[in-house]
Formats: sequence, C-alpha cells, structure tokens
Amino acid sequence: MSNSTNLTRLGLVALLSAPLLAPVASAEEIAGHPRDLQYDELVFEVPEADSMRHELPFGAVAYVSEDSSLPLVQISVRLRIGSFLEPADRVGVAGMVGELMRTGGAGDLDPSAFDEAAAQLAANFSASIGSTSGNASLNCLSREIDACLDLFFSMMREPRFDADRLQLSKDNLLEDLKQRNDDPQSIASREWRWLLNGTEHHASRLITKASLDAVERDDLIAFHRDYWRPETMVFAISGDVGTQDILGKIGERLKDWPAGGKEVPWPPPEPKHVPEPGIYVAQKDIPQGRVRIGHLGKKRVSWDNDDDLALQLMNEILGGGGFTSRITKRVRSDEGLAYSAGSMFQVGQYDSGMFIAIYQSKSETVALAADIVLEELERIRTEPVTAEELETAKASFIDTFPSRFDSKASATSLFAQDEVLGRPHSYWTSYRDRLAAVTPADIQRVANEYLRPDEAVVLIVGNWQAIEGGDADGRADIDSALPGRTVVELRARDPLTLDPTGNSTPSNLSNSAAASKDAASFVLRAF
Repeated sequence: MSNSTNLTRLGLVALLSAPLLAPVASAEEIAGHPRDLQYDELVFEVPEADSMRHELPFGAVAYVSEDSSLPLVQISVRLRIGSFLEPADRVGVAGMVGELMRTGGAGDLDPSAFDEAAAQLAANFSASIGSTSGNASLNCLSREIDACLDLFFSMMREPRFDADRLQLSKDNLLEDLKQRNDDPQSIASREWRWLLNGTEHHASRLITKASLDAVERDDLIAFHRDYWRPETMVFAISGDVGTQDILGKIGERLKDWPAGGKEVPWPPPEPKHVPEPGIYVAQKDIPQGRVRIGHLGKKRVSWDNDDDLALQLMNEILGGGGFTSRITKRVRSDEGLAYSAGSMFQVGQYDSGMFIAIYQSKSETVALAADIVLEELERIRTEPVTAEELETAKASFIDTFPSRFDSKASATSLFAQDEVLGRPHSYWTSYRDRLAAVTPADIQRVANEYLRPDEAVVLIVGNWQAIEGGDADGRADIDSALPGRTVVELRARDPLTLDPTGNSTPSNLSNSAAASKDAASFVLRAF
C-alpha cells in the first residue's frame, strides 16, 4: 500500500471524525438535572384556515394546502353519513359498502383490473364507512394526478360491488363472528355498549349471521346511491398541486355527478337507553378480570361546551395521562395490580359521550383495583388537584399542540374535520389560552358535575368465583370495594346469533346487596 493511499485514508478519517472533535461544553454549561434544562420559547401560529377553504359544485367544500417539497399528493374526503343510516335488519351494509367500494372494482374495471391499475400508478386508494362518517382517500405521485383522480372518482361514483368479492367479504366476516367469544376484549366491548347505550342504538347494533345472510348486492348499491353523495363531501387536499388547478380537476369530476339520493338526517340520533347502575358479570374462565367502570356523560361535551378543556385536563390528571395520572400510578406503579390502567372521558360529538375507567388485573385483585379507582374518582371530586399536577397536564396538551399541524396534510385534515363538525376554526386559535386559564377550582367543579360514581356501571369479564372473594390478604373483596351494588349476571351468547345460551355465570353470583334477593330479581337484564 502506497504512502499516498495511507495519507488519503488518514485524511478521510480525520474528515469524518471532525464533528467528534468539536469543543466540549464546560461543566458549568451542563444542566445538573433534566428539569434544569432551558429551552427557547416555542413560537407557533395556527395556520389560517379560511385562506385554504374553497367551495365546489353541489355544495362540496375543499381545503387545499400547497407543498412542493415532495412530488406527492394526498386527498381525503369526509361525508356526513354512517352506519346509523343502514336498516336494522341489514346491519353491516354500510361497512361493506365502504370496503367493496375499494375492493369490488369500479367503472369498467373489475376488482383485479382496478388493483392492477392502482399498482401501475403506485397509488393508494381507500374507502370506509363508520358509525357516523364516511371516508375515502388517495395518495399518489403528482405527475400521475389526472389518471389517479379518474380512478378515485370512479371508485367513489361507480363502484361495481363485485358479487364474488362481496361473498368473500361475507365469508370473512362470518369467520370473525365465530371467534368473537374467544376474546375477552370483544365480549367486554359489546356488553359495554349494550349496558350504556341499549341494544337499539345504531352504535350498539352488531352483525349477526342472520343480518349478514340478509345483505345482498342490491343493498350495497342502494345505500351507495342514496347516501354517498357530493352534497356532504369535504375534501382535504395537500401536496405538490396548484390550488386552482386541483380545484378545477375535482370540480370537473363533480359537476356531472347524477342528481338524486336521500336527505341525510343530521346529527345522528342519540341513545334513548337509561343505564342501570350495578355490577355486571360476564363469566369467562381467564386468569385476569377485564374491568370497565363508567357512565354516560351528563350532557354533550364537544367544542361548543365551555367545560371541554377543563374536562380533558381533569381526565388527564385522573387517568388519561399515562404514568403521571393518578389511577395509573396507584393501580399500576404503586400497587402493581395491573399492567395497564387509566380512564377516558370520551367526547360525544353527536351525543353525551361517556366516562370510563379501564383496567385488567388478576382475579384476586380485581376488587382491590376497583376500590382504588373509586377512591380516586371521589378524591378528584372533593379535593383540589395540586398546582404541579395541573401544570403537568397543561404542558402535555400545550407542548404537543403544534403537532396537530405538523404537516400540510395534518392541517387540511383538521380543518376539514372542523367543517364536518361545524366547529369554528377559532377554536384552535384560542385553544392554548383557554387551556392555560383552567384553575384547580375548575377541575374540581367539572369533576363534581360530570363524574357520578354512584351511577356507575361496573362491567367485569372474568372468573367470578375467583374475583368475588378478593385477595388472600383481605385487603378488598367485591362487597367492600363495591358496596350496595346489585350484581347482574350476563348470559353467555351464541357468537353467530348473539342470543343468550343456556350457560350463565355461577349460581353463587351475589353480594351483600343482592344476597337477600332471589335469582330472578338480581338478574336485572338479559339482552
């Protein structure tokens, strides 16, 4: 090896190592603890939404943000529709419409041809319909935007709902139905929605084999024709586009959309069911109990409720803030009773929402964890939170606030959601100031007003015989942790029909409140 080669390599090493030889900070410049670190004040201004908003044919609205940093385009569409519109005897139609719009072919293309065309364009297409919203999206290269828009609008306007793909979807759903009693989470989810919302509310309706068998291709065609309409569409568009150019392309594809459809009743209906407080047990021979404790909201907590941010901060302190929250610290960190434990105050955009505390614990300590959760519910209602707790909660919202707008796609998507909800964009410009203004007294006030432990529904999925007696140390059993609450057995259900079967929870299902009642009186409800 020549000396010149060695010198060259030494030079490269020196060049690559140069950053490592930069001056080292003196001891005086290094913080002694992470809490002593100092940062420049974060200055962030919310993007101007009105400058992005544009009106399209048929009353559709688009939010557009140009970003030429990459040759990509992202388009999403939201519609004010949902499964609340499907017939009660055709549960699952809305979801299958969304799925088959993408997988069932469109226009002149059968499913395989559509998939191949999307692959050739290196584009992603999707569509879905949930409980209270419909969605479609396109991600593609900007140079292929015209061909991709043709496919996208063909998918939205002219889905073929291929019969073979529909049957495949139904077969897959049937297999899922057969297994839904295997997962305790699935059992907890369905029983919870029935306990809180009743069985008739659209959010509580579940697919059965009968409803699945009843769905025909014509049902999908009719639902799409009636409800997937441009009148309620809100577009969010970002990427390597010119605003007027992309609006023109979309407007051209909207303007000849055939008239028709049905008027969508909006907002979706609220549940009429009044939950019955008590302990509800779904027997499942598992080593851990899966527990939910909660109740419906007192009133709708959305953007137009002045208490919404105080409630979010209250829940952050109570159980929503991970390791800094009270429930998580006490149940998980201090007592070691659960791997995960926390709470949510679910905002109801179209109804009153609900409060829910959730945890899993081994059977013997289910009662002890419930005792702690209820103790924390009472404490936050009767004692002011500390200044440190409140500041930590505020920081978690305020410091992460800019991430809501961390890309042009994020901003347009958020503003499009505002349009769907009817939420003014000013909600975001005042967001941080309103958070900062919340006081410990506000937290205690909303906790008192919105948390109602005495009205709580307690759902336990697990081995009741192992759960009821509590832990061997005698720290808590069901009687002491949840006194005065009637215990209700929830019958096991056939996974395909959801009808109660002959199997139920053990005959000794009782506590001090129910022991004096006969079996018929404490089985309050058999759905």
